[in-house]
Amino acid sequence: MSDVVATNQTILVVGGGISGMTAALEAAETGKQVILIEKRPFIGGRVTQLYKYFPKLCHPTCGMEINQRRAKANTNLTILTLAEVSDISGTEGDYTATIKMQPRYVNDNCTACGACNEAVETEFDNDFNYNMDKRKGAYLPYNNAYPQQFVLDSRIIGTDDADKAKAACKYDAIDLDMQEETLEIKAGAVIWATGWQPFDAAKIQPYGYDRIDNVITSVEFERMMDPFGPTGGKILRPSDGKEAKDIAFIQCAGSRDRNYLRHCSRICCMASLKQSTYVREKYADEGKASIYYIDIRAIDRFEDFYQKVQDDDNVTFIKSKVANIVEDKKTGNPVLNGVNTEGYHRYSNPHELVVLAVGMEPSVDKDIFPVEIVLNNNGFIEADNKNGGIFAAGCASDALDVNRAVQNATASALRAVQVVNRVARAED
Repeated sequence: MSDVVATNQTILVVGGGISGMTAALEAAETGKQVILIEKRPFIGGRVTQLYKYFPKLCHPTCGMEINQRRAKANTNLTILTLAEVSDISGTEGDYTATIKMQPRYVNDNCTACGACNEAVETEFDNDFNYNMDKRKGAYLPYNNAYPQQFVLDSRIIGTDDADKAKAACKYDAIDLDMQEETLEIKAGAVIWATGWQPFDAAKIQPYGYDRIDNVITSVEFERMMDPFGPTGGKILRPSDGKEAKDIAFIQCAGSRDRNYLRHCSRICCMASLKQSTYVREKYADEGKASIYYIDIRAIDRFEDFYQKVQDDDNVTFIKSKVANIVEDKKTGNPVLNGVNTEGYHRYSNPHELVVLAVGMEPSVDKDIFPVEIVLNNNGFIEADNKNGGIFAAGCASDALDVNRAVQNATASALRAVQVVNRVARAED
């Protein structure tokens, strides 16, 4: 990777999720040289882990494939995976970023035939499926991963499994001698698009995520629905593997709470409304969804979707912040306790499965940010002149749904282009 060429008229995009891809493609399609780095072995981010978008309930694969085609066709764009920024120095128009690149142990000869996967025996938790199943030590992150190349987990390097993977490859694509690299990349502007991470549900002690098997998170439920996911598209209880047809969705799990995340994560209401339709999709009239909410924030174009879910007789809305969840030891059912504020009736409701609509928080901890930058109290990057030529895109700037994240990323690309244009004019 030492042949990467960058100047102070290059735009560096940090993070290869939907926002980073959008910003990089928009800037590259104006003719600017763009380098996109992503710490995972593939680009696409958390959107690739979704089953469906709201409100149209379409699958994300079509949109991702369009972006992948755009990326392949654009010679102005260089994509580096397994890469992270460790430091940034300089000022607007003249930055130097230090990039650490982890070895893939697989080169460009890879045809994604899967022979290495078949040869390897060691398994590890599958982080793509939020550790709900296992994957081999030689793996393709997911079916449509880009780049379409396998990866060797560094934990098998030096073991018999690594040798088996190399021996099985007919295309000389396994390179066990790959080493970590450090690159220094020049850039006139930087777009920070490191996205978000789900709030750690285990911190919400009253909800028992870490001690009640049949309490899961919204992101785990999303993977469960995917036909290529950990359960083959079936809604199965972790405790006994039985299908769950009576499912509770708890809103604001970790959001709008001074003990956890103070901010509204904006996507959670719509995510639960969307996921309530999954129950009907799987079980028709047998499926029942109960949504426990403080208030439903479904504005603008989402109102019609909200109304459609409200009109479903198999979906029940309970206006309540659930006080706690306990487990019925006999059935394994989580039992929700609280007060319905519409009439102030106490309830103790058992369900077969509980889904926590966890909030969004920034992926990069503000205490270890690699550059001096203005952050708000929630850890998101502020639009502040003090940031110079560093611009946040998508969920690095705030909790946003996909549509708004893409719009935000496009705006950030424009700002970055303006910076490098000024650099170009100054040097003419």
